[in-house]
Amino acid sequence: MSQFLQSPLSSILGVVAFWLALGTIGVALGRDRDGVRFVYPATALGGALIAWLAGTALGADPVSLVLPLGLPDLPFHLRLDSLSAFFLFLLGLAVTGVSLSAAGYFRAGSSPSPGLTCLQYHVFIAAMVMVILADDAYAFLVAWESMALASYFLVTTDHRHEEIRAAGFLYLVVAHVGAIALLVCFGVLQGQAGSFTFDAMRGVTIAAPWAGVAFSLALVGFGAKAGFLPLHAWLPEAHPAAPSPVSALMSGVMLKTAIYGLLRVTFDLLHTQASAWGVVALVIGLVTALFGVMFAAVQTDMKRLLAYSSIENVGVVLGAIGLAIVFRAHGMASLAALSLVAALYHCLNHAVVKSLLFSATGAVLHATDQRSLGRLGGLIHRMPWVAWLALVGALSLAGLPPLNGFVSEWLLLQSFLFSPDIPDGYLRMLVPLATAALVLAAAFAAYVMVKFYGVVFLGQPREPSLETAHDAGPWERAGLVFLAVWCVLLGLFPALVIRRIDAVTVQLLGEGLGDAATRDWLFLTPMATERASYGPALFLAVIASAVLATFAYVRVRHHGRLRRAPAWDCGYPAQTARMQDTAEGFGQPVKQIFEPFFRIERVIPDPFDRAPRYWSKTEDRLWYWLYLPVARLVAAVSAQVARLQHGRIQWYLVYSFVTLLALLIFIRL
Repeated sequence: MSQFLQSPLSSILGVVAFWLALGTIGVALGRDRDGVRFVYPATALGGALIAWLAGTALGADPVSLVLPLGLPDLPFHLRLDSLSAFFLFLLGLAVTGVSLSAAGYFRAGSSPSPGLTCLQYHVFIAAMVMVILADDAYAFLVAWESMALASYFLVTTDHRHEEIRAAGFLYLVVAHVGAIALLVCFGVLQGQAGSFTFDAMRGVTIAAPWAGVAFSLALVGFGAKAGFLPLHAWLPEAHPAAPSPVSALMSGVMLKTAIYGLLRVTFDLLHTQASAWGVVALVIGLVTALFGVMFAAVQTDMKRLLAYSSIENVGVVLGAIGLAIVFRAHGMASLAALSLVAALYHCLNHAVVKSLLFSATGAVLHATDQRSLGRLGGLIHRMPWVAWLALVGALSLAGLPPLNGFVSEWLLLQSFLFSPDIPDGYLRMLVPLATAALVLAAAFAAYVMVKFYGVVFLGQPREPSLETAHDAGPWERAGLVFLAVWCVLLGLFPALVIRRIDAVTVQLLGEGLGDAATRDWLFLTPMATERASYGPALFLAVIASAVLATFAYVRVRHHGRLRRAPAWDCGYPAQTARMQDTAEGFGQPVKQIFEPFFRIERVIPDPFDRAPRYWSKTEDRLWYWLYLPVARLVAAVSAQVARLQHGRIQWYLVYSFVTLLALLIFIRL
C-alpha cells in the first residue's frame, strides 16, 4: 500500500482529484468572483506538481494501475510511461502559467457564471490528464468525450451571443465526427487483439490492410481535434469565442492530446509502419501548415490570427511525424528518431509559446475591450509588462534564435536535409518540395508575428480609448513571466531537454539520438559535428556582446550625450495613427499573391469620395466547397426523415409492421 501511495501515477491521480475538488469549491462560491478567481493559483500549484512528477517519470519503467471505475467488465486501465510522462510535463507547464494568468483574468465581467466556469475549467484539465494516462480504449474514449464536452461548455461561456453558440455547435459536431472515427479505429484494433486494453493491442502484430485502416481512422479522428486540413474549420471559430485562458489551454494542450493519441496508435499500438502512411501525413501536415500561416497573415482579429497560427504549427508537427514514419519504414532508425525529437520538441515549444501569447491577448482584451487589430496600437507604452513578455513569445513563434521556437524547426530542417539517403527515388523527389514548403511556412510565421506584435504594441494608439489602457495585474504578470522564462530556457538548453526526450524515442522507435548528440550542453549536434551543430548559449553571448560593444562605443564616442528629435514624418505636418500600416494593409501582399486560395469580398471606395471607406472580408473556400454542401445535404435528409413523424399512432404501427415484414423476408432468404 505504501508503495502504491509513493508511485508517480497515484500522485498524479491525487492532483486530478484535487483539481476536481477545486472545481467543486468554485461552484460552491457561486457568483463570488473574488473568491472564485483565487482558486486558480491552487490550480497552478497542481500543474507545477504534475510537471515535476512527469519529469521524474521520463525514462523510468512504466507504471500501470486498474481503477474500479466504469462498467463491471470494463474497468479503467491507466499507464504512466515515457510518452505519457512527456505530454503530462507539457500539460503541467501550460496549466501552471495559464492558471496564474486566469486568477487575474476571471474578474468582474469576464464570465456570467464564474463558479460554473471554474468547475468546467477544472474538469477540462482533469480530463486531458486522464486522456494521456488511459491504457484501454474504453477509458480513453470516456476521457476524450469528457474533455470535448467540458471544452464545449467553456467555448460557449458567453452563450448570449449567437456567433459564440454557432462556434460551439460547430466544434461539437467536428469533435463527435472525430470521436466516431476513433471508436471505429479502436474497434479494428480490438478485433485483431481480442481485448480493449492497449496492453493486448501491443502484444499482437496487426495485418497490413487492417493496420492501414486503423492508421487512417486515427489520422481522421485525431486530426479532427488537432485541426488538420480539412477538419480545421472549428478551430478559428472556437478559439476566439472562448475566454483567453481557455483558448490558451485548447491551443497549447488540447491540440497536443490529439498528437499524443496519434503517436500512441502509430508507434506504440501498431508495430509496423508503411512508407505510404508517412507520405500521406507529410503532405497533409505541410499543406495544413501553409494553409494556416497564409490565413493567419490576413486576419484582423488577434485571437483568430493566433488560432490560424496553431493550425500552422500542428501541421508542422504532423509533417515531422510523417517524415519519422517514412524513415522508420525504410529502416533509417536514427533519422526517424531525429524527426520524432523535432516533433516532440515542437509540441513542447508550441504549448508554452501559445499559452503565453493567448494569455497576453487576454490581458490586452481586459485592458482595452478590443480584439480587432484595427483598433489597437501603441500599447507598449501603456502595457509594458505585457508588451515585453509577449515579445518573447512572438520572437519564439517566429523561429528566431536563441529562443525555443528555433530549435525544433532547426531539428526538423536537419531531418529534411538528411532525406537524400532514402532509397526510394520518388520520395527523394518529393522531399525537396516538402523542404521548400517548410521553409516557406517558417518565413510566413515570422511575417505573421511581425504583424501581430507591430500592430498591437507598436506605433500610436488607433483609438482614443487606448490612452486609458492599464497594464496586467500581478497574477497575470506572474503567469506571463513563468511562460516567458520557459521559452528562454527551452531555447538555451536544448541538449538537456533532448536528453530527456530521448526516453520517448527509445520507447517508440527503439532508438534515440544518443549521448553523442547531447553530451555537451553548450552544443546540439543531431547527427555529427561535421554535418551540423548549434550552440544557443554561444549565439546569445555573441548577440549580447555586440549590443554591449555598440552601446559602449556610442557612449564613449559621443560622451554620453543624447539628442532627441521627432521622427521624419514623410513631409506631413503632424504624425497621426492614420499614417500607420493597418492590419488589413499589412496582409494585403499575401492576399494579392495567394488570392486564388482565399474567398475575398471587397468594397472599394470611389477615389473622389470625401469620406472613403474600404471594406474587405476574407473567408475559407473549403467552408463553401466542403462544409456547406454537407450541411445542406444533412438538412435535406433530415427534412425528408421528419416527414415520417406525423404524430399519428396508426402510421407508427404501419412502420412497425413493414419493418417486421422486411425482417421476416430477410430471414427467409
